[in-house]
Amino acid sequence: MPPPIPAPPSTRLRPSPLLAFALRRLLQAVPVALAILAVNFLLLQAVPGDLVDVIAGESGAATPEYLDHLRRQFGLDVPAWERFVNYALGVLTLDLGHSFRHGMPIAQLILARLPATLLLLLTSIAVALLLGLLLGTLAARSRGGVVDTVVSVGSSVVFALPLFWIGLMGIVLFAVKLGWLPVGGIATIGRAPAGPLAAAADTARHLVLPAATLSLFFLALYARVTRAAVLEIQDLDFVRTARAKGIGEGRVAVRHVLRNALLPVVTLTGLKLGAILSGSIVIETVFSWPGLGRLAFEAMGARDVNLLLGIFLCSALLVIVMNLVVDLLYALLDPRIEVHR
Repeated sequence: MPPPIPAPPSTRLRPSPLLAFALRRLLQAVPVALAILAVNFLLLQAVPGDLVDVIAGESGAATPEYLDHLRRQFGLDVPAWERFVNYALGVLTLDLGHSFRHGMPIAQLILARLPATLLLLLTSIAVALLLGLLLGTLAARSRGGVVDTVVSVGSSVVFALPLFWIGLMGIVLFAVKLGWLPVGGIATIGRAPAGPLAAAADTARHLVLPAATLSLFFLALYARVTRAAVLEIQDLDFVRTARAKGIGEGRVAVRHVLRNALLPVVTLTGLKLGAILSGSIVIETVFSWPGLGRLAFEAMGARDVNLLLGIFLCSALLVIVMNLVVDLLYALLDPRIEVHR
C-alpha cells in the first residue's frame, strides 16, 4: 500500500514580522494615549482659571449669575472626573469635542494646522540628521584637527543659546537687515502665487528660517553623537578587515562605519522627538508659523481646555508613530535586530 500523500502546506498569507510588530505596537498605543490624556487633563485642571474667567476678563465685568450661566453652557459646572469620562468616551469615538474660542470642531482645527507642523518637523529633522552626520563624520576623520575643533566649539556654543533668541536674531539679520527671507508666516499675504511651483517656492522661502532655527540645536547634538560613534567604530576589527580586503575608503566609511554609527543617532532621534515638538511651540510662535504649536500657545492663553487636550493627544500620537518608525529602522540598519520579538 503506497504511503499517504502529505497534505499541501497552507497557502494562507501570514503577515510579515515587521507588519505584525507594527500592528502590535499600534494596539499598545491605545492605553498609552489614554494615560497621556488623563495626565494632561489633571495638569490642566491644576491651572488656575478657566474659559469663563477669560471671557469675563475680556468683557470687563460680569455678574455671578452670568458666570454661572456660562459654566452651565460650557459644561464646566459638573465635577472634573465626569468631564474627563465624557471627553475620553468622545475620544474613543473619534470626537475631540468643540472649541468654544474658535467656534468649530477641534478635529477640524487640528487637521487644518497639522500639515504645517509636519512640514516644519520633518524638514528640521532631515536637516539636522544630514548635516549632523556629515559634520560628525568629518570631525571624527580629522580628530584633533581644524574641522574637529570648529565642530566641537560650534556645537558647544549652539547648546548654550536658547532657540527663541536664535530665531529672533535670524529674523533681524536675514529678514530685516538683509531682506533675503520673509519675517514669518507660511505664505506671502496678499499675493496669489502664479501656480503650484510658485506656491511651493514661496512656502520654502518662509520655511528656511524656522526650520534652520529648530534644527540647529539637534544638528549640534547629532554631530557630537556621530563623532563619538565614528571614533569608536572606525578602529574595530571588522573595519580593519574591510580595509585589508582592499575595499575603498569611501565605501568603508559609508557601508561599515557610518551605517553602524547610525544606530545611536537613530536612538537619540527617538528620545528627542518630544523635545522637537516642544521646541516647535516656541519656533511657531516666534515665526508666526500656523501649526499646532502656535495653536496650543493661543489655546493656553484662552484656557480652551478641550482644544489643548486635542493638541496634546495629537502630539502624543505623533511621537508614538515616529518612535515606531525609529524601531523599524533598527531592523533595516542592523539585521541582527529582530523586531518580532
